[in-house]
Amino acid sequence: MFRLAHTEYLHLLYIIPILIAVYWFIQKYNKTILEKFASSKLHSVLIPLKSKFKNLFKFILFLVALLLIIFTLANPQVGAKIEEVKQIGIDVYICLDVSASMQAEDIKPSRLIKAKHQISRLIQMLRGDRIGLIVFSGQAYVQFPLTTDYSAANLFLNAVDVSSVPQPGTAIAEAINIANKSFKKDESTEKAIIIITDGEDHEGNVEEAVSNAVNEGISVYVIGMGSPNGAPIPVKDRAGNIIGYKKDSSGETVVSKLNEDLLKSIASQGEGKYYQASNTENELDMIYRDLSKIEQSEYGSKRITEYEDRYYYLLFPAIFLLIIEIFISSKKSKLFSKLEEK
Repeated sequence: MFRLAHTEYLHLLYIIPILIAVYWFIQKYNKTILEKFASSKLHSVLIPLKSKFKNLFKFILFLVALLLIIFTLANPQVGAKIEEVKQIGIDVYICLDVSASMQAEDIKPSRLIKAKHQISRLIQMLRGDRIGLIVFSGQAYVQFPLTTDYSAANLFLNAVDVSSVPQPGTAIAEAINIANKSFKKDESTEKAIIIITDGEDHEGNVEEAVSNAVNEGISVYVIGMGSPNGAPIPVKDRAGNIIGYKKDSSGETVVSKLNEDLLKSIASQGEGKYYQASNTENELDMIYRDLSKIEQSEYGSKRITEYEDRYYYLLFPAIFLLIIEIFISSKKSKLFSKLEEK
């Protein structure tokens, strides 16, 4: 099997027609200037040693060398062998609260930003485990399903903000139910749900949702974002500047408080653990250490082709052509005399 490891370098091929056009323009311009100075019959007298063919030949050598260098940068590779690799790990769904209260700044820089940073850190630590993300506010949605494509997972995570789910509220029960249904039940992997929320204004029958998850063999962990004393919810303009704080119908500033009793209850019933987020600790690291102790299961296999670099097959000829181009003079020679006469 053959492939180019860095196809983005092939865009440099656009340089070649540009160079050809520039070369043609320069030759035409020089010819025009020379004809203004003297008639074409006198050119062989005035510049008897100048070789037209050699200039063209040197330019062609340069273009071929440049073409080889571009494909060298693209790094041609040849598939040496194909191996079947077993995929082993656990399945984890993270349910992330994106309600307006997650903008409170009792956890710096804010509850939501700290949560996203922790999730990103966790994704970087994963090795073979599948991770999925569910975002919820008044409703819950799958942001991305279980995957081992950690780069894509980070891209989808970066797109998450409080506008991801426009409906107000905190639908923890719905998020747990969606995660429960989204796991692949026909695979005997260990499964876990991690809920990251302040637990405020929760909706639905949370106890029933957790019970259904536990009955399916799923552990439920919880990270509480915020503090029991609470913090006001900032209102920001399009540039992200705070222009005020959310107020209730009576004009009083709304203070969002961590519903710790609910979250501890969910973790206890879900046979997991509860962690209160802080400005210094990374609670997801602690949960991942707990999950790492779970016996990992094989959930599939994939065929991987090992490739070996072959760029030097093009690099050495390119260097050789450039050396030849340097040492070829622009003067006429006996070797090309017949071509010059034509």
